Amino acid sequence: MVQVPTAFEMEKLGGALALVAQAGDVFVLTGELGAGKTTFSRGFGDALELDTPVSSPTFVVAREHRLAQGPIPRLVHIDAYRVGSAAELDELDIDVPGSIVLAEWSAPYASVLSESFVEMVFERPMGEGEDFESDQPRTVTFRGHGNCSEFLSRVSAALEGFDVLSD
Repeated sequence: MVQVPTAFEMEKLGGALALVAQAGDVFVLTGELGAGKTTFSRGFGDALELDTPVSSPTFVVAREHRLAQGPIPRLVHIDAYRVGSAAELDELDIDVPGSIVLAEWSAPYASVLSESFVEMVFERPMGEGEDFESDQPRTVTFRGHGNCSEFLSRVSAALEGFDVLSD
């Protein structure tokens, strides 16, 4: 679990994980509105130096971004909020082996993307009003699914310098 005090730090967290990400990695981003999922994704994309900026794909289920320095891997940013089944997610036909995938709201169907993935659970303080943009501390909890020990090792190494909390 990592304590993330500001939006700037959330973007830094995204950047740190982007630098260790590899083609085939699937990050499943779970959390309520305003918890920091898209802010994290924006920092992730900035670190990869994409040819287009990462933004909330709310009205587009999946958006593919190419790295400015080459075609592969690419970043696929998914917002599965409006996806109603695993079959719908599967119909997107995402090239997971050739991509790094950030999948928001997809936890119920994540195994369609990959048998192994890292779920990141984003939490923001409750009862602090509806100001989603203010710098309130968030926590991000990492959970490995499937055979992802090497992937989790890379994630763990990237967390050096962040406020890691014990469970």
